[in-house]
Amino acid sequence: MDNDRAIRSIIIVGGGTAGWMTAAALGNSLQSGCRITLIESEQIGTVGVGEATIPPIRMFNETLGIKENDFLRATQGSFKLGIEFVNWGKKDHRYFHPFGSYGRNFDLLPVHQHWLKAQAEGDAPKLDDLCMAWAAASKGRFAPPVNDPRNVLSTYEYAYHFDAGLYARYLRGYSEQRGVIRVEGQIAGTGLNAETGFIDHVVMEDGQRLEADLFIDCSGFRGLLIEQALHTGYQDWTHWLPCDRAMAVPCASSPDFTPYTRSTAREAGWQWRIPLQHRTGNGYVYSSQFISDDEATATLMANLDGEALGDPRPLRFTTGRRNLFWHKNVIAIGLSSGFMEPLESTSIHLIQAGIAKLLALFPTRDFDPLIIDEYNRIAINEFERIRDFIILHYKLTSRDDSPLWRYCAAMDIPDTLRWKIDHFRRYGRLLAHEMDLFGAPSWLAVHIGQGNMPERTDPLMDHRTLDGREWLGKLQRALAQSADMLPSHRDYIDRHCKAGA
Repeated sequence: MDNDRAIRSIIIVGGGTAGWMTAAALGNSLQSGCRITLIESEQIGTVGVGEATIPPIRMFNETLGIKENDFLRATQGSFKLGIEFVNWGKKDHRYFHPFGSYGRNFDLLPVHQHWLKAQAEGDAPKLDDLCMAWAAASKGRFAPPVNDPRNVLSTYEYAYHFDAGLYARYLRGYSEQRGVIRVEGQIAGTGLNAETGFIDHVVMEDGQRLEADLFIDCSGFRGLLIEQALHTGYQDWTHWLPCDRAMAVPCASSPDFTPYTRSTAREAGWQWRIPLQHRTGNGYVYSSQFISDDEATATLMANLDGEALGDPRPLRFTTGRRNLFWHKNVIAIGLSSGFMEPLESTSIHLIQAGIAKLLALFPTRDFDPLIIDEYNRIAINEFERIRDFIILHYKLTSRDDSPLWRYCAAMDIPDTLRWKIDHFRRYGRLLAHEMDLFGAPSWLAVHIGQGNMPERTDPLMDHRTLDGREWLGKLQRALAQSADMLPSHRDYIDRHCKAGA
């Protein structure tokens, strides 16, 4: 086979979670014939608030051969069974977005259709009580799911909370063991090929010139290559997702060591709570149109579980995406590709997804437009489907106690989201788009949790003779009993993956 056009050198611009995840994956996959260099500066901070994840992160670590318990010890990690949402659809109301399913189907129609019928008849448990993830999470319990599909302990999934800075450090060690070269310093300029417009090299502040065939931009919001050098352009989604700032601060751990993330809606945004082994991560994501930075900081500091372990750190962003994720010989991965507010913990997943597409569509030095176009098509669809799911949380609110929530309830939304809302509102049907990251249980949780109750059940229910109420009752009891058999979240970590001091 003719490898004359093979990629021989890659430069990753930027470290942090995005840079070192990319370096680790490439170092593991490109076993010979390609030099991988990562440029980062200790003088440039990282955003580093991506401490909560979704289940696909487990596949990423497993592909690299990383052992779960070793990784959790190194990153002060804990487990995550889903997200509890507080005050979103209305004040003084809670619901749970679980990882996993609502029980197991016992009929041709899904469980939630039988639940809707029982609900209409006034004889249904809470929807949350029909999923194993909440049965365990609500009692502060955790163990990995079992493999027996007959057991309700097989019906949930899990992800992690971890210190993003420690994860980057862990992956740096992994990457360097596999030949990735780290260069310390800042980039002062870029050189473009006069004929193609491709990036030919970068120039360091000390004058060093570094060349490569392929450049991966992990420089964060700045988009050092994808935007500052190639002027790719950006789509602003603030009219749908009006939060544009965040204030983040860690605090001392509390006895409430929950195996889930909590998102609490506030007057002008929402607050995250992420429990790690050594501390709890907190942040207030808010709209500067509706609250001042000082007011947001005061709100955050007044709602911590324990003593603050530092000063609040500000972050400014514009939710949206680059017009292109791959432009010429530059691929943007992480925040350089766009920003999705962390409501559903997708930031680290989008890094992982970008890496997966790069490996699936790995180029030669010819940079065939066919594969670049396909990469961008998939990436744009992924980003927009996640965008729709996050907008759903803002749109489905009956809160009218503050300007932000009144704005969100009244705002126009993308047609791709309206289509889903209308179908569920009419018949309780959960329709899927291509590239939907979040499946039917996730959409169901938000629809019901925020009050989008269907006008009727699926018409096929009119022709079913099974009375689902008995099955729902059995399911609820089985889940509660199974949860009681699990160890506490703290006990499981102490036994298997407790971090050092």
